[in-house]
Amino acid sequence: MTAPYRVSRRIEIDAGHRIMTHGSKCRHVHGHRYGIEAVCEAVDLHHDGEQTDMVVDFGFLKEEMVKAIDTPCDHGFIAALADRELLTMFAPMGVDVEQWLARLENQVREHGETTTTDTRLGTKLTVVPFQPTAECLARHWYIKLAQPVRTRSGGTARLVKVTVFETPNCAAEYGE
Repeated sequence: MTAPYRVSRRIEIDAGHRIMTHGSKCRHVHGHRYGIEAVCEAVDLHHDGEQTDMVVDFGFLKEEMVKAIDTPCDHGFIAALADRELLTMFAPMGVDVEQWLARLENQVREHGETTTTDTRLGTKLTVVPFQPTAECLARHWYIKLAQPVRTRSGGTARLVKVTVFETPNCAAEYGE
């Protein structure tokens, strides 16, 4: 059997969050310098074209990671849809808060997440249908990246795992 080739790409973002049910300090609003690593593999390398002798071009992988992770989340706040108390703090002044929350909920239901700057301070807010733990973010970003990796590699590569480093010493991964 031929062992697969593996490549990885890492990006970093700064984002705030809170874990509303946490019994300790993580229930408070705080932020992290997240490191996100995507690992891809292929049994065989490309034989021609601009990805010759590659699993997937690192530049292609970076572009997809920026689109799926950096653009919606960097220098923003990631919040759980269920965290209504926190989301209410982000609601713009003078809007009907329940209608604003309902709009977010519909967008999350339709797209799996939503990002907006229609917030009280113009803060970038990404709302997800789960608590924004490292584990859940790893799974979420794995799902968002799996098909683009397959497509950008011409079907040669597949995403194996996504690891989310919440701190230099703490990480969660999703995948094989």
